[in-house]
Amino acid sequence: MTIPVIAIDGPSASGKGTVAARVAQALGFHYLDSGAIYRVTAYAAQQRGVALDDEDGLARLAAALDLRFDGVEVWLAGVAVGDAIRTEEAGRAASQIAALPALRAALLQLQRGFRKAPGLVTDGRDMGAVVFPDADLKVFLTASAEVRADRRYKQLIEKGFSANLAALLQDLQERDARDAARAAAPLQKTADAQLLETSNMGIDDAVNWVLVAYAKASSQA
Repeated sequence: MTIPVIAIDGPSASGKGTVAARVAQALGFHYLDSGAIYRVTAYAAQQRGVALDDEDGLARLAAALDLRFDGVEVWLAGVAVGDAIRTEEAGRAASQIAALPALRAALLQLQRGFRKAPGLVTDGRDMGAVVFPDADLKVFLTASAEVRADRRYKQLIEKGFSANLAALLQDLQERDARDAARAAAPLQKTADAQLLETSNMGIDDAVNWVLVAYAKASSQA
């Protein structure tokens, strides 16, 4: 039987990562944070002196990444890098390099390699459209830019980082525009994805929504 996949796509800071991780935990599935892969690539490039506009160099670097997920923690070459890649600087760098076609191609097989029994829940920008087009359930999870900026602000403050709400909102709006306009796998809701608008929805409700949608999709398969 084909290993089931739940693909949750959406804009930055929409909460899709938290929802995806909790759905995976509830189902006993593996979890892939595809955005973390781009953040790790940018982090590794900066550590090794590879310029963020060196498309071929980044592609070679990405193809050789020693990457492992343990729940929501991310390990690069045996070192936990979760905190280092969650900064706003890392997010901007990831968004910049994600527009490079050669890099996206290099990471495609790496991402597909996370599809293992009993199943996979993954989140990102093009999980349903490009990486797992045969996903059992595709969800486009979004919220208004203002709500997403506020969520991100609270998340950063809770982790002890300094943050400016107005700057976060501007950064998210610019990132949305960049992600939607890029030539390689632009951010967009596919025709077969279900829309989940979470501006007025808590995490628990969003998780339950996805679990119900998956149960329904599975029963119809």
